[in-house]
Amino acid sequence: MAIWNLGSINADFVYSVPHIPAPGETLSSTKRQVFLGGKGTNMSVAAARAAACVHHIGAVGEDGRWAVQRLLEYGVDTRNIAVLETETAQAIIMVDPQGENAIILHPGANAEIPQVTLQAAMAEAETGDWLVIQNETNLQRTAAEMGKRLGLQIAYAAAPFDAERVQAVLPHLDFLILNAVEAAQLEAATGWGPSDLPVRDVIVTRGSDGADWYGISGKEHFSAITVDPVDTTGAGDTFTGYVLAGLDRGMPMAQAIGQATKAGALMVTRHGTADVIPDLSEVQAFLQ
Repeated sequence: MAIWNLGSINADFVYSVPHIPAPGETLSSTKRQVFLGGKGTNMSVAAARAAACVHHIGAVGEDGRWAVQRLLEYGVDTRNIAVLETETAQAIIMVDPQGENAIILHPGANAEIPQVTLQAAMAEAETGDWLVIQNETNLQRTAAEMGKRLGLQIAYAAAPFDAERVQAVLPHLDFLILNAVEAAQLEAATGWGPSDLPVRDVIVTRGSDGADWYGISGKEHFSAITVDPVDTTGAGDTFTGYVLAGLDRGMPMAQAIGQATKAGALMVTRHGTADVIPDLSEVQAFLQ
């Protein structure tokens, strides 16, 4: 099987700061690094490093060809990434000494993915494959409807959160993942808690408190692994990519979540985004 990811591609500019700045405050950074990033990219790299066959669907500007090459080097199929006459998306990420972050996102080419690019990718997909969407690109509803007609399993990471976008794709979803804040926002907008949603599997991530899975047997809690975090950026995307890779490879959900929990714990001990996502051998060796 395979994972088809309609996902964002960013240049991540990461600044280490003494603390997250308050409104009107000017801070000097202590370090600056540039990484490959974007929620979609992080998920594609994580799933590929977890031994899944991953096809990325997206767009960059001419200034983003390096990002496409990097994805290819990480084992992701990049044939369905368009190069447009616009700039590649950028994320400005501030990280404090406790590993917490604040992010400014400029969408760039992520908001202009051509429909023909999506259609070309879907023409290659096979019944039972996974299609993954997030809120950092255009064409989410179109992709969900198209994927469902083709017999794909539809997964959705509801971030950055937008209640209208979530409700637009809910009827097509097999798997929804969101964090505790997003779950509360969705309940406020719809009146539905995680167990009420018309989705086969829902995961609510809770950071250091672990994650809850709402499936056909009800709610099951999974505890987090205690580590000393240095940067939480990309940890949720790593978790999502590993869960999807596990499901695509035939793992039961509980086993996929267990493996993803290890991957997420390893990720927060590292500075960076897609470039530092742990591979399967590291995850399997972790805590053994």
